[in-house]
Amino acid sequence: MDDARPYLQAIQAIYPDLAVQTAVFNEEGQYNTVLILNDELIFRFPRYPGGLEQLELETEILTAVQPYLPLPVPKPLFVNFEGADVGEAFMGYRLIPGEPLYPSAFAQVSDKAALAAQIARFLQALHAVPIRELVAEPLPVSDTAEEWWDVYDRIQTKLFPYMRLDACKQVAHHFESVLNDPQQYSYEPVLRHGDFGTGNLLHDPQTGQMSGIIDFGFTVLGDPAFDVAGLLTYGEPFVQEVARHYPAITQFWPRIWFYKGTFALFEALFGIENGDEVAFQRGIEPYV
Repeated sequence: MDDARPYLQAIQAIYPDLAVQTAVFNEEGQYNTVLILNDELIFRFPRYPGGLEQLELETEILTAVQPYLPLPVPKPLFVNFEGADVGEAFMGYRLIPGEPLYPSAFAQVSDKAALAAQIARFLQALHAVPIRELVAEPLPVSDTAEEWWDVYDRIQTKLFPYMRLDACKQVAHHFESVLNDPQQYSYEPVLRHGDFGTGNLLHDPQTGQMSGIIDFGFTVLGDPAFDVAGLLTYGEPFVQEVARHYPAITQFWPRIWFYKGTFALFEALFGIENGDEVAFQRGIEPYV
């Protein structure tokens, strides 16, 4: 527990009555240091200065959306942001039981139609949350054409020098074919998860049912297609099944495929801009 001592001190400075029997790091946190206390409480500490405001906003959103969602999501119980620096600021919540719905786990689920229905109901509810009425300050708006042009410019400047020529041409076409079509960006921004990938979807291996959704660190107003794109990891037929219960998905298929094709590039870009060599190598690998 020695490595955890500075984090425990930060927690107990604010919550001195919280008894700690065990403290274990979850090594999978890319943007936050994640500490599990007593096998039941999750504490997240931002790794980067920019993550402080991000986690504070996530905490506010999670507190607001609790009554609107059909699956469990983290419920902030322990919070410290006021005047806190990296290593001191945190948010804590009770662990949501379940295992990540990685592709290997997904393959073992017998009733994928029921799973698709659960995920569809969750996304539909999330995208319909009247968040502007629930949060006092205006939320950031993401997934705009301007934002993605900026991402594309940064990819050209920072990643193209490492990439094969044919990969550069492929990426250029991938971005420009969507960003040059103004109809693709005429949608109304909704509250979207922003990292709706396999590691953040929890399920019960015994029942094959969803048990919760975690990691709302990128949740802002944005494009509902961005969330659906993460589901393509399970294959297009599964997403088509999700669309049976969430029919609006059929209206933004081009953007779903567009976002899916940016995930690795975005990881590489994050890595090169934040000095995370592992993220950079993992993201750039398909293009070199």
